[in-house]
Amino acid sequence: MTSTKTPPKPAYRDSTPRRVVAFGRNTWRGLTSMRTALMLLFLLALAAMPGALLPQRSLNAPKTADYIAAHGWWGTLLDRLQFFDVYSSIWFSAIYLLLMVSLVGCLTPRTRDYVRSMRAKPVLTPRNLSRMPHFLQAPRTASVDEVIEAARARLKGWRIAEREEDGGARTISAERGYLRETGNLLFHFGMLGLIVAFALGKMYSYEGQVIVQANGSEFCNGGIYAYDSFNPGLRVDGTELEPFCVKVNDFSAQYTPENQPVAYLAPIEYQSGADLQNNVWKPYLLEVNSPLRTAGDRVYLLGNGYSPTFTVTYPNGEERTQTIQWATTDPATHLAEGATKFDPPGVTDAVERRTKQLAITGLLAPTPLVQGGVLTSVAPQLDNPMVAVDVLRGDLGLDAGRSQSIFSVDQSMVDDGRLKRVARQNLAVDESITLDDGTKIRFDGVGKWVSLQVSHDPTQVYVLGFAIAMFVGLGASLLIKRRRMWIRVSPADSGEGGTVVQVGGLARTDQAGYGEEFNRIADELISGEKRKK
Repeated sequence: MTSTKTPPKPAYRDSTPRRVVAFGRNTWRGLTSMRTALMLLFLLALAAMPGALLPQRSLNAPKTADYIAAHGWWGTLLDRLQFFDVYSSIWFSAIYLLLMVSLVGCLTPRTRDYVRSMRAKPVLTPRNLSRMPHFLQAPRTASVDEVIEAARARLKGWRIAEREEDGGARTISAERGYLRETGNLLFHFGMLGLIVAFALGKMYSYEGQVIVQANGSEFCNGGIYAYDSFNPGLRVDGTELEPFCVKVNDFSAQYTPENQPVAYLAPIEYQSGADLQNNVWKPYLLEVNSPLRTAGDRVYLLGNGYSPTFTVTYPNGEERTQTIQWATTDPATHLAEGATKFDPPGVTDAVERRTKQLAITGLLAPTPLVQGGVLTSVAPQLDNPMVAVDVLRGDLGLDAGRSQSIFSVDQSMVDDGRLKRVARQNLAVDESITLDDGTKIRFDGVGKWVSLQVSHDPTQVYVLGFAIAMFVGLGASLLIKRRRMWIRVSPADSGEGGTVVQVGGLARTDQAGYGEEFNRIADELISGEKRKK
């Protein structure tokens, strides 16, 4: 009795490396497929939505902090998930990078195939042209050479290939619409370039905001210390900014009778490049939608407001005058609030100085209205402006080593009793208030300030170019149709001369509109007469 034994399974020593290679190959194929690229593009758009719906720390850190505090654990969770730093988050960067890799992987073989197809001749004429979606056959009295010559002239602009067949027949294979695939590739390369340009822009761009008094004051782009807020790119440290200077000479606003703004105009002067060495100033009218472009940067006019001027006369006769911007709280009437802070002159003792510092806080009304002692503003224009001030005296916390807003005082100093209110009054221009120690505070008038934004983006021209390339490529891929045409000219079998002309056509994409073109060309080749469109 013969026993059968199960043969042992072959041992594959290299099974693990093969699995790794197969996994890597399949992963790469999946990542570089067009379906994956479209999914990643959709995910990128979806991931960008929180950046538009939620406050971003890079744009407005105080508002972001207030949002987190107002939403408790939910706000804290969103912060941990980087929803307030969307465009620099790990997950957004991962989608961005995967999309770029996917596009490169998609475009590489498609480009190779496109180059190969552009170099190849049109395909052979099918043996049975009558099976084509478009077909026409008719006899002609002209010779084969004459028909071929006429067809060659009629198909000018088409890619053609002439061939000879048995029995004296000659054929022409013609194809048109290669720009459709060119447009498709141009669209995708434009998208890839746009992604790369945006990424480089995030690395080497920066934005800064600064408030400048509109009285001839200057701002120079010498470093981040010159800005009120500065948002650098990942590769920008603020030490090598392109130098230029701007001098704001004045500001004017135009309003409708309903006090709606029509135009904001800021006549400025600027200098950059060699003008900095020669001290040459060039004039420019800065408007909201007309930024100044100089030294590779753009200077925008963002907003405006008012700066009250106060003069403090101390008991010893010394005077101090300051003009500090106050923040606009009501854009419709330009009602503003702020704080103008003074250090006492001639006091060298730090402890004594911290007991005699002054802060003039309150409201500024460009066009005032007083009702029941309460000051408000009814229009944004300067028309006999007034201020409602609270005068605080004591320790302003300027020596505490902590930064504080120029628009307000440190509320903790008020709560601790180290900063006390010593006077409150409404003041018109040139009116004054006298404190209990003989200090006199006079409201001298109102100046104007403008808010400027400096934007630097070395890739903006490339972004525009790639965006235009995308639109051009998309238009070409949608409007241009790939179509093929074959012509076979055979000698007639009757022996009396003449030829038989067969014309076949095929639209490689959408057939709409090709039937009319095919009939027109086929009729001309068969009849020998050119038809009108």
